[in-house]
Amino acid sequence: MTETSSKTADIVATRNGTTDEVLDLFDDLEPVDVAFMMGRWRGYEITTGHPQDGILEVTRWYGKEFEDAETVHPLLHQNARGDLFRVRPRPTLVYLSLRLPILKSKALRPLALLMTALLRTRQSQARLRMVEYRGKVSATMIYDSLPINDHFHRIDENTVLGLMDFKGIASPFPFVLERTDIR
Repeated sequence: MTETSSKTADIVATRNGTTDEVLDLFDDLEPVDVAFMMGRWRGYEITTGHPQDGILEVTRWYGKEFEDAETVHPLLHQNARGDLFRVRPRPTLVYLSLRLPILKSKALRPLALLMTALLRTRQSQARLRMVEYRGKVSATMIYDSLPINDHFHRIDENTVLGLMDFKGIASPFPFVLERTDIR
């Protein structure tokens, strides 16, 4: 096992790492093109101590869906029955979640789930472009209404490491996506 594959396995298996470890891993991985990202992906956070840690879990985030370069659904969520629905990101709620850690409390999960359900949408909320980030050009999801770019590098044929680059936040928020519609 190479050092990169060992680091990858550790971070992916534990869903945990330091920001520096995740950035080193991201830099070691290969970029992907827009076509590679097409389909539905299941996601999970990599815990690093980032201010965003925990918020996706509380809101029952499922993952992302890429229909084409112009039609991207960055926030697929799951209701209690397991049904998926698309959510429209709201800048105010994102900023509040970063500044009020109490919103990530499991005790407030019913409120978070209600807010998520009220933001259902059928419309695309992002697009994909090839963008240079950390010295490599790779597929990047650009939110329509937020100053956020999600950059992707390939772990394997059906798994990517993502870094959410949020303007005004010093470190990126890492996550992994696993393809659910295997090619």
